[in-house]
Amino acid sequence: MQDKYGINVKKWARDHQKVVEDFLNEDHTREETQKMLAYHLRKLSFLQHERLVHLIVVFFTIVITLFALVIVLFLPDTLIASGPIFLGFLILLAFYLAHYFFLENTVQHWYRLYEELLKNLQG
Repeated sequence: MQDKYGINVKKWARDHQKVVEDFLNEDHTREETQKMLAYHLRKLSFLQHERLVHLIVVFFTIVITLFALVIVLFLPDTLIASGPIFLGFLILLAFYLAHYFFLENTVQHWYRLYEELLKNLQG
């Protein structure tokens, strides 16, 4: 099945994490572990890129939200128009921060999975 509108990053991350964790719970040859390590590093680089993009988006969303707040505070006669814009960006920011929080924690967990794969490879 082809993703028509992009991928569900949370499902994608959860599926990959399950594959690696299941792999770590079994015995494998050195070559299989090396292949899994390379596969995991490739997926990790995708997730790191996604995290960087969302960090940039969060930064600009914060700037725009603060700009809207300044307009609300210093131009009170525009409150009818600027108030909903500020609230909209504030809500958008909350969702972006929640998603970025997920990405950051997932990347850090995947670092631990990488270290476990390395331990299996070395010993």
